[in-house]
Amino acid sequence: MFPVPLSVLDLSTVRAGGTSADAFADTFTLAQAADRLGLERFWVAEHHNMPSVAATTPPVLIAAVAARTERIRVGSGGVMLPNHSPYVIAEQFAALEAMHPGRIDLGIGRAPGADQITAWALRRTQEGLGHEEFDEHLRLVRAWLSPSGVRTGMGTTLTATPAASSYPDIWLLGSSDYSARLAGRLGLRYCYAGHFGQLDPAAVIALYRDAFVPSADLAEPYPMVCTSVITAPTPEEADWLAGPAKVMWLGLRTGRLEPIVTPEEAAHRLAAHDAASLVATKYVGTPDAVREGLAELVADAGLAELMVTATAHDVATRVAMLESLAA
Repeated sequence: MFPVPLSVLDLSTVRAGGTSADAFADTFTLAQAADRLGLERFWVAEHHNMPSVAATTPPVLIAAVAARTERIRVGSGGVMLPNHSPYVIAEQFAALEAMHPGRIDLGIGRAPGADQITAWALRRTQEGLGHEEFDEHLRLVRAWLSPSGVRTGMGTTLTATPAASSYPDIWLLGSSDYSARLAGRLGLRYCYAGHFGQLDPAAVIALYRDAFVPSADLAEPYPMVCTSVITAPTPEEADWLAGPAKVMWLGLRTGRLEPIVTPEEAAHRLAAHDAASLVATKYVGTPDAVREGLAELVADAGLAELMVTATAHDVATRVAMLESLAA
């Protein structure tokens, strides 16, 4: 058994030769596997205008995933709040919770998840949210998704939905110490984006714990880290399967955005690079070796839960990874 509950993040990646419809079908396959294996939660991301990622609208995808699974919690990893009206997000997740009581998570992030032009198309402005604005929008979403609601100047109370019987769990996500401290001050669940973040996970979680103030939602800190994983029966096969993630990593840094290539194509592309020095997936190896590394991460950071994600050409690789960790 894994030492803490295990969860999964999925980006609905588009594989070379595939379509967005294929990407969503793969997401449903992965979600059903996670549900069957007893994982804690299944989150979907928000990215825009990327040929390799079909997950652009978390509420729509969450509704589809929740309808195709039975018990696993389903949520956003995350909704990029600066792109949206806070009240619209509150209403969308209130509706999801009403449809699937006790199974919905609202993970909120501050990054745009898009380039400047796409951000303008989403927001009708290229201006982001400053810290104070983001803090206020987050507090409003939290209040709208609670029994208290928000008291208006007209003497009425504004809530996200009438006659709510339950509310989604709210998480703050991020890859910086700012998000960790804010989650602590507000008494929220926190997930560090370790699959791309460059900070020491244990140090970030320590900041979250030190800043934590108990709230009506959460009496004690609840930290989680998301990290990237690829497993296979041998180290050599695992490295082979991790090749497409390295090509994607290189593409993000060179402006070559494209669907996820095959391992064969990745090996061809990486021959011109020092592939061993490229770290696009944090844990690559046999199931035993990866489980040992993840257990060390859990112990070092004092995690309450661990989330994993995988960039791979086919969904079978991702399903096998979950099966190997949950075994």
